[in-house]
Amino acid sequence: MSQNPHPNPLRIGILGAANIARQFARDVAPSRAVRLAAVASRSADKAAAFATEFGIPRWHAGYEGLLADGGIDAVYIPLPNHLHGEWAIKAVEHGKHVLCEKPLALHRAEAAAMFDAARRHGVMLLEAYPYWFQPQTGQLVELLQAGAIGRVQQVQASFGFTLRKPDDIRMRLETGGGALLDVGSYLASLVRLVMGRAPRRASATSTPAATGVDIATTATLDYGDGCQAQLRCAMNVAQHRHASIVGSDGWIETEFANHTADAAEATEHPWGYRPSLMRLRRGATVAAAETLIAPAGSGFRFAAEAFARVLRNHDRDAIERAAQASVDIAATLDAIAASARADGAWVALTS
Repeated sequence: MSQNPHPNPLRIGILGAANIARQFARDVAPSRAVRLAAVASRSADKAAAFATEFGIPRWHAGYEGLLADGGIDAVYIPLPNHLHGEWAIKAVEHGKHVLCEKPLALHRAEAAAMFDAARRHGVMLLEAYPYWFQPQTGQLVELLQAGAIGRVQQVQASFGFTLRKPDDIRMRLETGGGALLDVGSYLASLVRLVMGRAPRRASATSTPAATGVDIATTATLDYGDGCQAQLRCAMNVAQHRHASIVGSDGWIETEFANHTADAAEATEHPWGYRPSLMRLRRGATVAAAETLIAPAGSGFRFAAEAFARVLRNHDRDAIERAAQASVDIAATLDAIAASARADGAWVALTS
């Protein structure tokens, strides 16, 4: 008789019951490494219905009740952008580990304060870009570290979709809306992952929406050593997600999807997940490209299970590496936004 490899699964509470929380619960529920132990909503009826739907044993009418729940080890925060900092800090002050949706914070200073609070209270905080935890992303990092394309010289990345609801929260300036914080944060995170460091400066232009948020932003990141990245994020274009990474000795193209499906599921996955393309060409001259295949699945589940492993192994080095990346990402977004306000003038990153 086989033993359960996760005799003590991570007990996680979900802080909020909006759509992204539902997707997270749906995908994570089958995991044996993570147990959905509680959920909170400001509406008692909504919390109770959510708990019933996903088989969660406890619910709380109010976020504070979840933070005081002694039956959870960690909190997943899928709240609107402007609430991440406040509730992550409150959670760590209650001794809870935190897995927080992207973007972690509205600016670099807030991100740094969140990590400082986690360190003071002896808990771990991790920003949750689902694609970060995909096996395909691990494959990408291994290729880059092995020198498969030589020294990375440039990255071009674009991510966009059409926002069809004029009252969508992503159109509100006061809640941290806009293309840059929504999809642009993915691009900044991918470039940080690929380059392994923050850029030196940024230049950007934005197209404003009537509500004051950026509906689209284009940016160039300069590393001061001949390397550059070019990013384009938008909420008024056809849905797409693509990056090209060019090195001195080859290139990699990737869709860096949050959630992936095997080729056999391409037209029938129950939640519409699709295969994520990644191609590699080795060599500085024209050569055939390889299509790379990696295990598929939900980025929400991969992220939750990775967080559980880090906590189980007390891997503070991994958390600190991720923390530095998150602070760099926030600083990059700050510089892009500041440059866009200054009509594209170069803006140095805050260290």
